[in-house]
Amino acid sequence: MAYPTYEISKEQADKIINTEENYLNDVKAYLRCKDYPGLVLHITAKKIKDIVKSSSGEVFIRVNAGKVKVDTPEKLERLKLDKGITTFENEFVDCPLKKVENSHSIIRFVLNVIPNAEPETYLRNQELINDAGTMAKVSGVLLFCDEPPIFLPKRSSIKIMRYKTKAEEIKREFLAGDPLTIEGDIYNQIYAAVDKTKSLIEEAKKLGGEGLEAIEYPHETLHEVIANAVLHRDYSITTDIQIRIFDNRVEIESPGKLPGHVTLDNILDTQSARNPSVVRLVNKFPNPPNKDVGEGLNTAFEAMKALRLKVPTIRETENSVIVSIRHESLASAEELVMNYLNDNDEITNKIGRDITGIGDRNQMKDVFYRLKDAGQLERVPGKQSTASAWRKPNEVKNDA
Repeated sequence: MAYPTYEISKEQADKIINTEENYLNDVKAYLRCKDYPGLVLHITAKKIKDIVKSSSGEVFIRVNAGKVKVDTPEKLERLKLDKGITTFENEFVDCPLKKVENSHSIIRFVLNVIPNAEPETYLRNQELINDAGTMAKVSGVLLFCDEPPIFLPKRSSIKIMRYKTKAEEIKREFLAGDPLTIEGDIYNQIYAAVDKTKSLIEEAKKLGGEGLEAIEYPHETLHEVIANAVLHRDYSITTDIQIRIFDNRVEIESPGKLPGHVTLDNILDTQSARNPSVVRLVNKFPNPPNKDVGEGLNTAFEAMKALRLKVPTIRETENSVIVSIRHESLASAEELVMNYLNDNDEITNKIGRDITGIGDRNQMKDVFYRLKDAGQLERVPGKQSTASAWRKPNEVKNDA
């Protein structure tokens, strides 16, 4: 069978060689580059939910440019959990029936949703407890136990930490106070985590045109990202969700890789629930934290755009997914500098970095020089070195 042939640049070839970045929509195609001899058959293997075995019946996973054999039952089970073929929410844990049958969560749920039903009957109908009533599924504990960490320690809480820094590297000395722990059934946990996160954010200030201003993130963004982290995390991993609040961003880290066929490229266009029972049942609560239509992250992104803020970024680590919500304006650095000078007489490099989010002193200096070359800025006379400052020239002030 003949495949199409594409001419690519040396830069594209080097990127494919070094990073294996995909440039093509075609699943199979030949690549040719005048700087390199021969042809390369470029094959795109798309992520799927199933496990595909080799012709010899073996299973391999891709690690960077190589492959690693899945050669033990434990590794195979881990792969199934990672891909969402099996889900930990269906595992049973030792939990007395009274802990889910007489909890505040199940009583509130039954009274509001199915007032004529008995809690135990509902739990059995939903297959959330075993026939003997001595064990409950993980999903049942998460939804209807008032204190899930008793039965699911280190995997059913949320840790919230405040770091007084903008640095990318997390260091203990920047931690403000002790981490906060949010526990409880999933429904209440989501709302409590959102409220506490907003409260801590409001304590932080940023430099604006009129001095220190409160930092605001869209409520929809915080709610949807936190709810997504709780509902779709991998509960087989004994690590709590972490919410890290910095001076210029919020990071939400959810244990577990992206499930099924979901990738960083298609995450806004597709859905694959790792915990389908949890997602389905929590949606039956009054004012559910999720709409269960796959639009959560899209709502989070659109809310940021509405406030002219940069959309969240998503990255996947070996064992988790991290969503970063940055408080950075879509306006250019030059616009932010000139807006600041509409209300202030001068601006320094440090102030410029604070209002633009630029971390490097020299990069900020380049912004000032570009504005100077455009006739929009001039140096403040008599201020040099670390005390140097910039201001609008008189003609710019008059035009403004």
